[in-house]
Amino acid sequence: MTPLDIDLLLTALVSVLVLVGLIVSRLKMHPLLALLVVSVGVGFATGMEPEAIVSHVITGAGKTLGAVGVVIALGAMLGKILADAGVTEQIAEVILKRTSDRMIPWAMMMVAFVIGIPMFFEVGLVIMLPLIFSVARKLESQARFKGSAYVYVGVPVIAALAAMHGMVPPHPGPLTAIAALKTSVGPTMLYGFLAAIPAMILGGPLYGAFISPRMSTRPDQVLLDQFTLAEKADDQARTSVWLGVLAALLPAILMLIHAVAEMVLPKGNAFLHMAGFLGNPLIAMLLGVLFAGASLVLARGGDAGHLRDSLGKSLKPIASIIMIIAGGGAFQELLTSAKVGDAIVHLTQQSAFPPLILGWLIAMLLSVSTGSATVGIVGAAGLLAPLAGADPSLNLPLLALSIGCGSLFFNYANHAGFWMVKESFGMTMGEATKTISVVQSIVAVVGLIVVLLLNAAVTVI
Repeated sequence: MTPLDIDLLLTALVSVLVLVGLIVSRLKMHPLLALLVVSVGVGFATGMEPEAIVSHVITGAGKTLGAVGVVIALGAMLGKILADAGVTEQIAEVILKRTSDRMIPWAMMMVAFVIGIPMFFEVGLVIMLPLIFSVARKLESQARFKGSAYVYVGVPVIAALAAMHGMVPPHPGPLTAIAALKTSVGPTMLYGFLAAIPAMILGGPLYGAFISPRMSTRPDQVLLDQFTLAEKADDQARTSVWLGVLAALLPAILMLIHAVAEMVLPKGNAFLHMAGFLGNPLIAMLLGVLFAGASLVLARGGDAGHLRDSLGKSLKPIASIIMIIAGGGAFQELLTSAKVGDAIVHLTQQSAFPPLILGWLIAMLLSVSTGSATVGIVGAAGLLAPLAGADPSLNLPLLALSIGCGSLFFNYANHAGFWMVKESFGMTMGEATKTISVVQSIVAVVGLIVVLLLNAAVTVI
């Protein structure tokens, strides 16, 4: 390593520390502002002209919004349509009618797995709360059940939603890493599903069965009365379950078709081109939203104006996420333009940590310290992007997945999801730590292990 490499690495390190300090210190600066301030600071620290700094900030934010922001907005719209149509509730009811009480956590995990494909963690949890509380009440009424039925039922949901949120496109974390590393959605999605399944099993039903007898958590009665499912009198007016499932899974199906087509068809094939177009995250999510709106709302006599207003409201909760991602894109662009990545490539070549582990560690440290998985993913992907281009043997989809897994580790008090779980379930700080913090840590570690196993298997093949 040269003295210039050392200076650049120190600049990157200091910029990350300053970013963390601005967000978690008494200043409590919004991540978007902190990212922009640090980006400008990196530019001046590396000797850029003021005009170049502004240009890189605009370019980085714009590129990231174009690649990721629109897809995130469409995902929020799709989730809103599914929730308003009652699809989530009906899918759960069908599964629960065919399972025993002892298998309910596994059924809840599968429901959350399906719901978690297009939905953010917080949105998915809000939609699942009525079902969680209703099922837990049923278990609570059985004298033979010991401990907290709400933890027993809720932990599998938390694990599945977290795993899908951090590992599987079209969620913002994986998409951000994919865009930064310039890799493909299809393979990342396939690997993400393979990693998510064992992660949510160990962090969900198995851990839930272990921890729930040791807890007595019960939500406030007012909240229970508000979220407990009510029986619907008019069954004929309800949306078809299978139509709802198709609407929820359509974007993922289109992306998977593209992934399979890439593996089995030669370049230049007409079907491959069409699959590539339809399987693009933006187009797949757009078609999913249009199909869901047409089949679940308009075709059933729903009001178009109400649908429009509902979709508009769905964008408000995710506006902050999109802006944070834009700021992260600016930060990444400044680091890349300053050639910090080249120094990281040189350091990594001498490091004892393999790139897949390094990506997980960087994302984990940033996420834990800043309270934002998005900042962790954007920071790790931006720092490792030059390495991705310099090492042709590196499996980029697995690197993107590794970064996504690392961002999930130990969700705590500086994360919004922590407080959402704590307040919804009426938990103390200690109880919330034993649930969402430990669950997401299990999911993150198991995800990394699966990534390393997959990488070993692919290398051997």
